Amino acid sequence: MTVAVAPDRHPLGPLENPGRVGGLMDVFRRRYLLKLLVRKELRVRYQGSPLGLAWSYVKPFVRFIMYFYIIGLLISHSLENRPLHIFSGMIVVSFFIDALTSGSKSVVKNKALVRKINLPREMFPVSSIMVSTYHLIPMYVILLLGCAVSGWNPDPMAFVAAIMAFVLVWVWGLATALLLSAWNVYFRDVTNVVDVIQTVITWTTPMIYPFGIVKEQLQGTHEFLYQLYLLSPLSNAVLLQNRAFWIPSTSDPKQAAAEELPAHMFERGAIFIVLAFLFLWFAQVTFARLEGRFAEKL
Repeated sequence: MTVAVAPDRHPLGPLENPGRVGGLMDVFRRRYLLKLLVRKELRVRYQGSPLGLAWSYVKPFVRFIMYFYIIGLLISHSLENRPLHIFSGMIVVSFFIDALTSGSKSVVKNKALVRKINLPREMFPVSSIMVSTYHLIPMYVILLLGCAVSGWNPDPMAFVAAIMAFVLVWVWGLATALLLSAWNVYFRDVTNVVDVIQTVITWTTPMIYPFGIVKEQLQGTHEFLYQLYLLSPLSNAVLLQNRAFWIPSTSDPKQAAAEELPAHMFERGAIFIVLAFLFLWFAQVTFARLEGRFAEKL
């Protein structure tokens, strides 16, 4: 006796597209593959280097020493512990710029794997972000050594600010890497756009200069520009970072916070974290729509 099978059903269960992937969730389900990609990226970055991963500590240490001696001792200024102020903000900015540059090229750089292996394409920007996160570790080590020398005395809100700064810049960095890596497959001008963005970021975040200057020059007289400046997620991440590491190192933290930080900074930071996850969702949806033609375009 023959069993009839409905034309829209299969005796072994519903059929699935073998090329279907689960986006970011599938990336973290395949953690072993992600780990291999991160290791490969680290080996490629330091290939042929006798010092290898030691450069991850040497480079931020040299930067901090340069800031301490050149800016801290040779350039006259009234900002207390200015080298620490610059270096704490530089960590956030450097991470985001690294996410832009490596993340935007991540899919194109791995075009051989895109053509041959069925895996979540989000794996490539995520692995680039993980490499950038790895390089944050030595930078924070150097920062904490500088804090110890500068008399860092953190309060509980300093730790909250540090966590908020990290989450804010990490999620925005991942979302931006996803979006730009997909666009870069279709439009190779993205690399040039990233170069322009790097320059803009350097001078529109309170890293080299203190936020107090922006506050003094724009608040009240140019309120629209002041609020526009504060609409930058990266500026808010830098300010939170300063609240975590620089403010507790000053002789009068309350006065320094009043002069060098905006009002409602924590509330604004929480809003930008929520917006970061919304932007990540948008970037994931856009990436999923574009990835179908990656192999063809590459």
